[in-house]
Order: sequence, then C-alpha cells, then structure tokens
Amino acid sequence: MVSSKHTIPNASALIGWFKSSYSGGSNGDCLEVAQGRADVPVRDSKDPHGPALVFESSAWSAFVSAVRSGEFPTT
Repeated sequence: MVSSKHTIPNASALIGWFKSSYSGGSNGDCLEVAQGRADVPVRDSKDPHGPALVFESSAWSAFVSAVRSGEFPTT
C-alpha cells in the first residue's frame, strides 16, 4: 500500500481521519489527519481516495506549533 516513505497512494485505506475544529463548514479547504499511528498521514478532505503525505510526528508537531503561533498568516 505504501509507495514510498512519505506518501500513501490511497488514503481511504486508513481509518481514523479527522478535520480540525477550526475548519470551516462550507469552504472545503481542509486537511485531514489520521489518528493512531506513529507517523502522521495528512490528506486533502476533498479527495479522500487520493494520496496522503506522511510526516514524522516531530515534524508535524513543529508545523502545528508554528501555525498556532502565527508564523503562517491565513490572509
């Protein structure tokens, strides 16, 4: 199922996907993250059967911290 260390070709094969509570209800610009794994698979919510990128948990935590601290403006 895994084509490389950093991608999963068919993300729908994984279970436990969730969207952030900060995601808007109608705009569709959302990422989903799969729970219950040592790594962190991330996919586009508009394409649940498409690929997922896989991040090391430390890299994902650093990214989330940067977003929360405002390093990536949303405007």
